[in-house]
Amino acid sequence: MNFRITGLDPAPFRPLFGRSDEELAAQGVLRYRADAASHFPDRVEMREARPGETVLLLNHVCQPAATPYRTAHAIFVREGAELRFDRVDEVPPVMRTRLLSLRAFDARGMMVDADVVEGASVEGLIERLFANPDASYIHAHNARRGCYSGRIDRA
Repeated sequence: MNFRITGLDPAPFRPLFGRSDEELAAQGVLRYRADAASHFPDRVEMREARPGETVLLLNHVCQPAATPYRTAHAIFVREGAELRFDRVDEVPPVMRTRLLSLRAFDARGMMVDADVVEGASVEGLIERLFANPDASYIHAHNARRGCYSGRIDRA
């Protein structure tokens, strides 16, 4: 079964890029500078921020469905990120190195299944979740911190 993983659209985050720390804080956003020991997974380009790059930590509505499963959580976006990750049958390295929680939703935004998997072997769980004909899309979250990681659709 083919699948497609996409990062977030950069457009909603562009107005935050280059703002002062004070302006960001007024909107509940924090800026961090990555170093060699940092783990700041950008949700647009689906990669770790490199040392010296800045990331913004903000709250993001990742599941906007008008259901009890509506969800918002903290995410990192690399300041200046523009190249939205969008690949078929390719899992980004930033997902491979983490324990993931995959949550399958139907067309109405109701959860129909979920499970946890090491990112190194995520394809098997994607296939199992999409074997359910009611599963319209999957959200991946980092299981330990709960942060939204990316969206998975049928390709």
